[in-house]
Amino acid sequence: MPRKVLIFGNAGQLGVELVREFTNRGYRVAGYDRAEVDITEGSRVEDCVAQFDPAVVINAAAYNQVDVAEKEPAPAFAVNALAVQNIAVACRQVGARLVHYSTDYVFDGTLGRPYTEEDTPRPLNAYGVSKLAGEFFARAYLEHPLLIRTSGVFGPGGLATARGNFVEVMLRIVTTGQPIRVVEDHFASPTYAPALASRTADLVEKDLSGLFHIGGGMATSWFEYAKVIFQAAGLTPRLHATNEREYRTAARRPKYSALSNAKMEAAGIAPMPPLSEAVEDYLNRREGWITKSRT
Repeated sequence: MPRKVLIFGNAGQLGVELVREFTNRGYRVAGYDRAEVDITEGSRVEDCVAQFDPAVVINAAAYNQVDVAEKEPAPAFAVNALAVQNIAVACRQVGARLVHYSTDYVFDGTLGRPYTEEDTPRPLNAYGVSKLAGEFFARAYLEHPLLIRTSGVFGPGGLATARGNFVEVMLRIVTTGQPIRVVEDHFASPTYAPALASRTADLVEKDLSGLFHIGGGMATSWFEYAKVIFQAAGLTPRLHATNEREYRTAARRPKYSALSNAKMEAAGIAPMPPLSEAVEDYLNRREGWITKSRT
């Protein structure tokens, strides 16, 4: 009998890739999106986990409206922290392994180098605090959770989500014909969802637990990221560099939150693909999603 995996947040751009990856590897997969299961309702989460009785539960659900959370932190804490407690309790009751995703925003971005798992978190905003609290809940209720911090996830499934991703934002702005201004003084590790799903499955199959960073593999400014997108798409918009001082947001963001994948790679997991390769693959798969939606 195939091992069973239950995925919360299966309709998101990471969730759809996790469903595909584990299904292709022969697992029996069940998934729930936000409309089907509210993970902030503990009894509902426990019922779903108990009924399916999975070997692995993956929490790919998250509240990621970073600026909104500054004024309204309660919804972020409900989903990113307290709901993790619900899932961890449900996992403990059936003896399931938990895989939970966190973020580079648990760091303050002051080190000037990619963050490792040993670096001390210091979030700068309510969203980051809520995600760090989720990590603590997973560790408090389970002995061996698998916690994965990632950064700027993008995947073809973003076409079907309300907020999309950075690639879709850039491609949408191009259609307006207006100049595009992107910050050049903030660096992250944009992470391709299909590659993240594949590495997650590898970690699960190696029976690894603890904290792992899985970022895009190389520190990249958002301005350089935009250049990669337009080059891959064959577009030449009026792209201009701006900075944090000119582009103010409600939430403070870490200026350099790239993640080091050294621990993951030392565990025998394949390196993440270069950003240029990931964006090219994204655009190819994106065309497939658009074609599929039209038929």
